[in-house]
Amino acid sequence: VVDVQLLVNKETDEVYTQVTLLPLQEFPMLNEEGKEVREERNGSSSVKRTTPHMFCKTLTASDTSTHGGFSVPRRAAEDCFPPLDYKQQRPSHEFIAKDLHGVEWKFRHIYRGQPRRHLLTTGWSIFVSQKNLVSGDAVLFLRDEDGELRLGVRRSARPRNGLPDSVTEKNSCSNIRSLVANAVNTKSMFHVFYSPRATHTEFVIPYEKYITSIRKPISIGTRFRMSFEMGDSPERRCAGVVTGVCDLDSYRWLNSKWRCLLVRWDEAFMSDHQERVSPWEIDLSVSLPPLSIIQSSPRPKRPWAGLLDTTTPQGNPLTGKLNAHLLKHFNCV
Repeated sequence: VVDVQLLVNKETDEVYTQVTLLPLQEFPMLNEEGKEVREERNGSSSVKRTTPHMFCKTLTASDTSTHGGFSVPRRAAEDCFPPLDYKQQRPSHEFIAKDLHGVEWKFRHIYRGQPRRHLLTTGWSIFVSQKNLVSGDAVLFLRDEDGELRLGVRRSARPRNGLPDSVTEKNSCSNIRSLVANAVNTKSMFHVFYSPRATHTEFVIPYEKYITSIRKPISIGTRFRMSFEMGDSPERRCAGVVTGVCDLDSYRWLNSKWRCLLVRWDEAFMSDHQERVSPWEIDLSVSLPPLSIIQSSPRPKRPWAGLLDTTTPQGNPLTGKLNAHLLKHFNCV
């Protein structure tokens, strides 16, 4: 990874990134005993991080009405917003928050009502109108270490790709595959765009994580957990069982580890999520009760006995994300 630019779609406020990648020659990552070799940079990269003062709320019909205000949970208001003077009969003040484009929005924060509650009144309806927010969308407020307030929005409808039209119109799938293939062959830099909300799958993973994941044998019936971002919750861990191990596309991407695991989720609502995952996405270290497998799909083509084979993987050059074949060329820094 040579460079990362964090960007935002001006039309939808969806965040995305432009990543510059440089293919590298293959280098040994395992010692003679087959144990993983960890470089010093992995240990030195531990940076002390502070917990941000932030909250995210899904908007209700009242929050998005033109004559209403934004109701804020008390703990969130006291943690993120500038403090109110509760000695006043009707505590209130105005503050400014910047959105992802650097535009400043002024809101009036007031504590009133029976029972009393925190509300954003003046300025809120303008924000809702100009951002085209509807019930079900979410708003996030964050106060950084300098006390500056930031806010962003998250649409309830997950975007198809989250990228601006100016990006998608210039880059067709066939053109992207050709450019990436040429860059890998010539060991030259290339750029890719990634929208985190367009897919649950990680876009770039450390080389060490990839190597570790494919060395673990995974067979039908293996139980696992996997983390998902769902709604207002930062993360949810869901359990499932492996029902098959096969190529995603045995014709074009033979022996690719990319989404080679067919899975079935324990919880019914997870059936709407992906039915295929990659080995590096799942956690096999947890102890889960066994689950009987009912074969409900056709027998997968080209089944594998396991994932012990560490030969060079081949896969989809780029379908909105890097495949295993490309991932092995990069180290995250």
